[in-house]
Amino acid sequence: MRKILIVGAGQSGLQLALGLQSRGYEVTVMSNRTADEIRGGRVMSTQCMFHTALQHERDLDLNFWESQAPRIEGLGVSVAAPDSSRAIDWLGRLDGHAQSVDQRVKMAGWMETFAQRGGQLVIHGAAVSDLDFFARTYDLVLVSAGKGELVSMFERDAARSPYDAPQRALAVSYVHGLGPRPEHPGTEAVRCNLVPGVGELFVMPSLTTSGRCDILFWEGVPGGPLDAFQGIKDPAEHLARTLELMEKFTPWEYARATNVELTDANATLAGRYAPTVRKPIGRLPGGGAVLGVADVVVANDPITGQGSNSASKCAASYLDSIVRHGDRPFDEEWMQTTFDGYWNTAQHVTKWTNAMLAPPPEHVLNLIGAAGQLQPVADRFANGFNNPADFEEWFYDPALADAYLAEVAPA
Repeated sequence: MRKILIVGAGQSGLQLALGLQSRGYEVTVMSNRTADEIRGGRVMSTQCMFHTALQHERDLDLNFWESQAPRIEGLGVSVAAPDSSRAIDWLGRLDGHAQSVDQRVKMAGWMETFAQRGGQLVIHGAAVSDLDFFARTYDLVLVSAGKGELVSMFERDAARSPYDAPQRALAVSYVHGLGPRPEHPGTEAVRCNLVPGVGELFVMPSLTTSGRCDILFWEGVPGGPLDAFQGIKDPAEHLARTLELMEKFTPWEYARATNVELTDANATLAGRYAPTVRKPIGRLPGGGAVLGVADVVVANDPITGQGSNSASKCAASYLDSIVRHGDRPFDEEWMQTTFDGYWNTAQHVTKWTNAMLAPPPEHVLNLIGAAGQLQPVADRFANGFNNPADFEEWFYDPALADAYLAEVAPA
């Protein structure tokens, strides 16, 4: 039986561990926190997952919360005018529903499931020196912990990383008490509110430790008016700042939020990081090699909501590659080929995300505006969150954009 070590207990690490476990591999997962510590800890992300990523979970019978989490049927876009009214407002319909499950709920549950099914769970913060030892005792070591010392083993891929500094300041609040949305009553949707030159506010329904909730997520241009959360330690102050900015820049969202309260004492998160693609093979001091997983090797800004989607797709791709490899050694050539297979999907996410971080060119503004009059355009935008490769066909090139609009516009 082949022995595999996975360092990190997030979406990619646990999905991959449970998938390998179901196929008879001897799997060890190393986490720096217990399931109870995760469940009772701070929120970790916003994690809206679209159809393809959710299907990977269903394929492994890991969709434990699908009947409890809100079914997100649409994705809406609003663009603020200079007077803080809405210059653009539309809703695209998703072909397959999306869902968001608080990672505290999901990761704790998956860790417990992995252990109950006989997996070895080691609660220990791994260092490079630990991996040097483990690389000699396991057939394969995978690193899926996207922060800390271990990431430094993976060299930045400058050709695929156009940014060397954070492009947004991030601030998240999980809340109860958000009022109903008047524009599309009865339809759960992710709402993307764009404030040109300032940043973005995302609002999404989710499932948290205390039941249904909504997530308020500011992405602010660094140094701008939304970059206002550094140094805030008190969750109540964090929420107050969130609402204050909503009242000023997105008053249509603030109108629904006058009675919100945080879901729990750990329901806020703030930070920033530079979007980075890294080379997939980490080399250890003793000569061994480890393979990076998901955001260890491809870390995008969350502006396009792709983090947990990419993690799920990476885990599915790696699982297939490991199983197909049979009993042959997991050498560096296999590691590179395995990553290249994932990059075939991930490159489209990186290209789209980096494009959305930059000021939009005129043809993209035209597309966003046209989606308000042409439902097929709104729907195609929405479904691009599930399949970012589709943007290649109509989004980046002005000629392709014009041809697409001419095709869908009424005669």
